[in-house]
Amino acid sequence: MAESVMLEKSKEFAISIVKICKVIMADKHEYVMTKQLIKSGTSIGANIYESKYGHSTADFISKMQIALKECYESEYWLELLYRTEFIDSERFAELSHSCGEIRRMLVSSINTVKSNKGIE
Repeated sequence: MAESVMLEKSKEFAISIVKICKVIMADKHEYVMTKQLIKSGTSIGANIYESKYGHSTADFISKMQIALKECYESEYWLELLYRTEFIDSERFAELSHSCGEIRRMLVSSINTVKSNKGIE
């Protein structure tokens, strides 16, 4: 259940990222940071989805950790876009909150699986 909530939130986040980046690219002609954000922002959900079909617990954890890394990277690109005035403060706060929420869910999920399997 929690995993499906996390997957749904990551899909919604990816959709928001694609939409905001399309606007930035069209209106402000910024392509480098937006393309990086699209890659990392959409990769979160892809890795969560892929983790569902992991061959082992280690494979599951690995995919979830990749999703977590992509989440951190997305936060970085969001901050850069905000600090270079491509994203306004309201949109930045909204996207950062969503990304942070997904990040916390990923950390919790990884820690739970590790704890249940006796993995450090």
